[in-house]
Amino acid sequence: MGRSPCCEKGHTNKGAWSKEEDERLIAYITAHGEGCWRSLPKAAGLLRCGKSCRLRWINYLRPDLKRGNFTQQEDQLIIKVHTLLGNKWSLIAGRLPGRTDNEIKNYWNTHLRKKLLSRGIDPATHMPLNQTSQQEERCPDLNLELTISPPH
Repeated sequence: MGRSPCCEKGHTNKGAWSKEEDERLIAYITAHGEGCWRSLPKAAGLLRCGKSCRLRWINYLRPDLKRGNFTQQEDQLIIKVHTLLGNKWSLIAGRLPGRTDNEIKNYWNTHLRKKLLSRGIDPATHMPLNQTSQQEERCPDLNLELTISPPH
């Protein structure tokens, strides 16, 4: 049962991508478009698995990717959307063209979370830190408020 392996593990490269591999992947996708990632490596002449090719394309090689530092406006938007959606990185990335969900998640965990903490704001609740302990009891696993309402 279950899905068959995406590739033969013994015949695939692992680790860093070479410039030649990047060029082959770019050339193939430019000519044929994004399609079945499982069959792409063989068709493109790459000794990689489909998942590796997909992630390399999405996170590093796409021509519409934004490179470089996040702007102040992007910081504010990430914080605002995170307030509404929580750790839904792909949904947040959908509001920031050219940024990947992985890039936003890493930026949140390394920069924005610390920025909020230094301002005295809880990054999980977006409330002042001194108020978070006074809030209603929360279920730690599900992050749900535990309130009992009277029957109607």
